[in-house]
Amino acid sequence: MVKPREAFPWRRVGETVQFLLFAAFVLWIAVRGAQGMGYNWQWSRVPRYLYREIDGEIWLGPLLKGMIVTLQISALALLLTVVIGLVVAVLRRSNSIAGEGLSRVYIEAIRNTPLLVQLYIFYFILSPILGIDRYWTGVLCLAVFEGAFAAEIFRAGIEAVAKGQWEAARAMGLRPAQIYRFVVLPQALRVVLPPLTGLGVSLVKHSAIVSVIAVFDLTNEGRNVIADTFMTFEIWLVVAGLYLAVTVLMSQAVRILEARLKS
Repeated sequence: MVKPREAFPWRRVGETVQFLLFAAFVLWIAVRGAQGMGYNWQWSRVPRYLYREIDGEIWLGPLLKGMIVTLQISALALLLTVVIGLVVAVLRRSNSIAGEGLSRVYIEAIRNTPLLVQLYIFYFILSPILGIDRYWTGVLCLAVFEGAFAAEIFRAGIEAVAKGQWEAARAMGLRPAQIYRFVVLPQALRVVLPPLTGLGVSLVKHSAIVSVIAVFDLTNEGRNVIADTFMTFEIWLVVAGLYLAVTVLMSQAVRILEARLKS
């Protein structure tokens, strides 16, 4: 059977045009604001804070080094987020009163308190107790925060599996752990993967908050460069562009993933 030819993706073109118009509007505001302040643009000095070429070798500047730290923190936090979210989701659906109660308290407490307050609690209270440095404090705090949202995503995916699948697995004599591993989670994965990837996009943006505890991520490095050069507009626009590049690529990956799962 021949598949019908897909129509021209006008919707995607429209979204691209809207994005470009919004970006142009933001740049226009920045330029007009700088002109009103009598700001002296110094774009020629920006590349050295991205990279330098010395004796034929490329050396990363502070902004790209900070970008690498941001990606490392986001990747580690996302891995822990998946583990925490899955464990909490299973506990939420368990027959254990203690497990269900603890998971519910965790989700409500984390989702209804500011991330900045949680970060300070981790840094000033839990970090000395656990004996971890500020880098891992930021990773753990992000994972715990995003894990509360991931738990609800996993719970929705697990509950989307038909009851007949559960009953058939029990009739075969499978234990609860085997039911989750071989029957439920493989089917739930198709449901949770797109929103979970979207959660990763949010995690990258939320990772900027670790700069308040002096982790040398992209935001912190940008702030340090501004303190040395006073190039406020240029550096913050570059920092925003780097974040935007990462999140847009991840968003496109989510769209491709959703299209493949639907096919």
